[in-house]
Amino acid sequence: MSLAAELLELTAQKGVMVATAESCTGGMVAAALTDVPGSSAMMERGFVTYTNQAKIDMLGVLPATLEAHGAVSEEVAREMAVGALTHSAAQVAVAITGIAGPGGSEHKPEGRVCFGVAVGDGAWVETQEFGALGRDKVRLSARDHALRLLRDAVQKMPSK
Repeated sequence: MSLAAELLELTAQKGVMVATAESCTGGMVAAALTDVPGSSAMMERGFVTYTNQAKIDMLGVLPATLEAHGAVSEEVAREMAVGALTHSAAQVAVAITGIAGPGGSEHKPEGRVCFGVAVGDGAWVETQEFGALGRDKVRLSARDHALRLLRDAVQKMPSK
């Protein structure tokens, strides 16, 4: 069973909907979720916020956070996840911002992806260093990791 299909079963059991906020994956998480028949029962909406301005306009990411930490940061990932939850009717949201490549820098290397998950009034973040696998593999790895984070978050939620 795919992660998305597993998530559909879990969200149905828990009575919750999902929102996504994606930058470097460009909607790949939302696409994976909506590839599953019956996904309208779990997928509330997805935000693709590739530019900083989109993150500000659509998710309420603070310009000061972007200025202080840069788009690829746990601080921005947290604000993206909280913003996706705030600007939707979902009960759980995942956010992704990273450097898929090619490129990167000494301080923010290719393959660094920051994730945020928001549930209720709580949010948590983490960073994964996928390495310079190439753009496609970094994006696929980030998509799959986000799906696992969603699955784990929904598993911990109380049933309705």
